[in-house]
Amino acid sequence: MSKAGLWTVATLVLVAVLVGAFLSELRDPPQAGAPNGLPAAAELTQDPADLAQARQAADLPPCPAGQGPGPAALRGVSASCAADGAAVDVAQSLAGRPVLLNLWAYWCGPCADELPALVEYQQRMGERVLVVTVHQDPNEEAALDRLAEWGVRLPTLQDGDRRIAAALKVPNVMPATVLIGSDGSVTEVLPRAFVSADEIAEAVGDRLR
Repeated sequence: MSKAGLWTVATLVLVAVLVGAFLSELRDPPQAGAPNGLPAAAELTQDPADLAQARQAADLPPCPAGQGPGPAALRGVSASCAADGAAVDVAQSLAGRPVLLNLWAYWCGPCADELPALVEYQQRMGERVLVVTVHQDPNEEAALDRLAEWGVRLPTLQDGDRRIAAALKVPNVMPATVLIGSDGSVTEVLPRAFVSADEIAEAVGDRLR
């Protein structure tokens, strides 16, 4: 075969490879709702027996049952309660009292310090403020294992698709804290980590009423 013929064959082979790669991309689009390359909730299979065992070990309190319509931004948003797996109407659950909503994930390094600090903050505030955490990764079992390991027993919503963060327009960082007033208004979004209850109290100040 002539040199020109060899170049023609090589060019055709290269074009075929590029077309094949392009068609493969079309057949396998990236999953929506899976930030940071993490698997979407629908892709993750968790053994029910293992999940039940993790729930028992974490021994979380029940998710709150609020009174009233709750934050307007969260109406129509649902999640599940990590304590028992039950479906939760998020807006209604958070209605009627000041709420500190903390968004985290089991693989988040700063969360290991912040969540125990939130427990201490909740103990200080008592009935004046409700601290609720939101786990934002599909791996609920890993979250329950972490909470048990850290000794954190706070009401926790499982939201692997980050619907709550999206509704509240929280930046895609973790941890992040949202302050919600008793009237349902979002008073502050704090995309930062805390290491002590004193830091949390200083940042919150009198914003929660």
